Amino acid sequence: MYDLLNLLLLKYRKKEPITKEQMLNGVLKNYEDQFPAIFSKVSKYMEIVYGIAVKEVDPASHSYILSTSLGLTYDGMQSDDQSVPKTGLLIITLGLVFMEGDGTSEKSMWYVLGVLGLCPGREHPIYGEPRKLITEDWVQENYLEYRQVPNSDPACYRFLWGPRAHPDTSKMEVLEHLAQFNITFPSLFPHLYQMALRGEEDSTQAGIATTNGTSATASTTSSGTP
Repeated sequence: MYDLLNLLLLKYRKKEPITKEQMLNGVLKNYEDQFPAIFSKVSKYMEIVYGIAVKEVDPASHSYILSTSLGLTYDGMQSDDQSVPKTGLLIITLGLVFMEGDGTSEKSMWYVLGVLGLCPGREHPIYGEPRKLITEDWVQENYLEYRQVPNSDPACYRFLWGPRAHPDTSKMEVLEHLAQFNITFPSLFPHLYQMALRGEEDSTQAGIATTNGTSATASTTSSGTP
């Protein structure tokens, strides 16, 4: 499983597809019978930890492509060959913000991430130093906003979704992704679903309003009305 994981990460870095035959010949020569179970577990790990989806594109040849989950345009990869995608943690973080009512305190964020083994100031083998990643890198990438709570003394901070997160994905997509792997609290599902649904409806209505406004402008221009 470890060898297959590294092979898939290598293919992702090179932006190359991979076939079942390549996986069998490359790292699973003696495990053809166990291939479905091994491949399923590694694919799930890839999506949870790294945020990389393994999708079959040709059933006849069993050919697969690797891409960031939810269509996010960020993977956190550096230029060196040893860096790994960090999209999985980004999705979890966005989900935590959403589950706390579209904004979560820094204290709550670190409490939950601590359960996953991520502590500020402590180097993580996959994600590096999490405080820099979350409060600096993702803020600069506009996926998160890191705001000081007004009049707080000592200063307290909250996390919110950043402007890049909204066009890249949606609350419903994040909720469905986390629910798929049980990375959430089932008792919150009805409330979260309604919030996500309202977000989808608001986005749809905004799109319709924009389209109608554009059409009206075009109609007025074509008719020569000043």
